[in-house]
Amino acid sequence: MKITVLGASGRIGTRLVDKLRQTDAEVVSASPSLGVNSVTGEGLVLAVAGSDVIIDVTNAASFGDNSALAFFKASTENLLAASANAGVAHYIALSVVGTPRLIESDYFRAKMVQENLIRAARRPYTILHSTQFFEFIGGVVDMGADGESVRLPSASARPIAADDVAEALSRLATEGALNDTVEIGGPEQFGLDEIARVHITANEDTRAVVTDDTARYYGVRLNDDTLLPRNDARVASMRYVDWLNRSMAN
Repeated sequence: MKITVLGASGRIGTRLVDKLRQTDAEVVSASPSLGVNSVTGEGLVLAVAGSDVIIDVTNAASFGDNSALAFFKASTENLLAASANAGVAHYIALSVVGTPRLIESDYFRAKMVQENLIRAARRPYTILHSTQFFEFIGGVVDMGADGESVRLPSASARPIAADDVAEALSRLATEGALNDTVEIGGPEQFGLDEIARVHITANEDTRAVVTDDTARYYGVRLNDDTLLPRNDARVASMRYVDWLNRSMAN
């Protein structure tokens, strides 16, 4: 089996390539730094030629403006066209739990466009919705920064380690196309304010976390279940405190 990973130099892509290379699969790493650009099309035909599976873990450079829409639209259209021409049997894409409920945000509206393009292509596909990565909790804290405090809502989330997301994608590559969306989340549920307090304490940050349910998440007002996966979601194994201990030991 030949698998091409688009976005192979990113946070998930590097982990995914490492996991796939522990299997019998032939793995092609593709990213702009490796001469493959899904937006311009540079190197794309050669990268996907002969591939059985494409895994798209590309991401926009910006979360806060309309550039995300331009990125995901161009990238996904190019990848779908190249996949069809190469006869790829399974197109896998990584997206975010709650995307349909977060489209007030420019970024999540762009992710919804990406998902809709994949579904409309009528090619065999699987979309993996993941909850927020542990590695992004610091960014959530920064998003809520307000002087000497951090203001975040108590909306619930089930964050997950990036390693567990990469493992889930690796398994999907061997399962065959589901023509559906599957979801994955971490084993524990936290309020965003709660996990921010754990993060701040672990990093010896002196700021206080203020619970403010009017505070927005990437511009969106959250309900308690906006960020939660479905009841049938796959459940990852890594706990946040274990991930913190491991990451701080490195």
